[in-house]
Amino acid sequence: MRHRITVAGMAVVLAAGVLAACGGVDEPEAAPPRTVLVPGRPGEANRTEVAGPREAAQPTADEVEFVQMMIPHHAQALEMSRLAPDRAFDERVRSLASRIDVSQKAEIAMMKSWLDENPKAVLEAHGENHGGRHADMPGMATPEQMERLEEARGAAFDELYLTLMITHHQGALTMVDDVLDKGTDVPIQQLARDVQSGQAAEIGRMRELLAE
Repeated sequence: MRHRITVAGMAVVLAAGVLAACGGVDEPEAAPPRTVLVPGRPGEANRTEVAGPREAAQPTADEVEFVQMMIPHHAQALEMSRLAPDRAFDERVRSLASRIDVSQKAEIAMMKSWLDENPKAVLEAHGENHGGRHADMPGMATPEQMERLEEARGAAFDELYLTLMITHHQGALTMVDDVLDKGTDVPIQQLARDVQSGQAAEIGRMRELLAE
């Protein structure tokens, strides 16, 4: 009798295990850690590393500085472009200015939000004396140039706007070169690529308009 009870008890335990395995769809077991072989440098032995999700890397000080400088850089492009509807002669110049206004306004909003979401990186960047070169931003129009642009009308405005904006865009591309592929933050690296491709294309278009 005792032997039959023991056998029966084992059967119940086994059945419960089978049911648990079948019902484990809702709570899958975590995948065991994996290791990958990483080749060593010449003369060094290979090593193994644990593969799996890692904590996102902290944005670099250069990325923080890029964002903090690009916001006022974009802001001046908006200031210049908002003069076009009342001053430009060529409809194509007005259309270009409108596109710059829309795209860079959206990028400013994204960058301000990013700074709010990364207070630790911003604080550490300031501790490393980054963010203090706003006066050295490449491509920025001088106050005198901005005054001339506000006073210009018609074809004179078109020529001056395109000339200043080409220089302004070239400055942005210089800033992109300083941060692209030198940081760790995915959104900022993607933003840098978007600025690079978008503003390079706009420089080409503006040069075409000036050449006509």
